[in-house]
Parts: sequence; structure tokens; C-alpha cells
Amino acid sequence: MQVMYQRCCGLDIGKREVVCCLFTPDEKGKVIKEFRKFGTTTFELHALRDWLKGAQCEHAAMESTGSYWKPIWNVLEGQLGLT
Repeated sequence: MQVMYQRCCGLDIGKREVVCCLFTPDEKGKVIKEFRKFGTTTFELHALRDWLKGAQCEHAAMESTGSYWKPIWNVLEGQLGLT
């Protein structure tokens, strides 16, 4: 069975920034893509979390080199689904 999320986000995680692409439907069902960049400080990661929660994001998929994903996972865990 294939899972389809109405509101999801892809996160490309680097040492100094997180590049995000949020997919949400408009009123006609067309997919809207919104890109944003966030820093990796705790303040910026909380802003990322708040942005995703405000957009009612259901799931985020992360791509990272090394262990840079861990702080993002810690901030987002329990807020939305993570892969």
C-alpha cells in the first residue's frame, strides 16, 4: 500500500542551513511548493518547527550528510511524522 500525504516537507540538512520544500494543496487540489531556508541554531530550528506546524505539515523526509540531522529530529519528533 502506498501512503499519500496531503501536506509534507522535504528537508535537505547541512551543517549551517536547512533547505525546506513544503508541499500543500490549494483550494482546487493543485500542489503548491514553498521553499524556505533556516539556520541550524536552536532558535532557527524552532522557527522551522513553527512554520511546519502552522502549515499543518503531516510528515517530513530528511536528507543529511553525517549527524547534522539529529538536532532537527529532536526538535520535530512528536510534532509530525519523520523519515
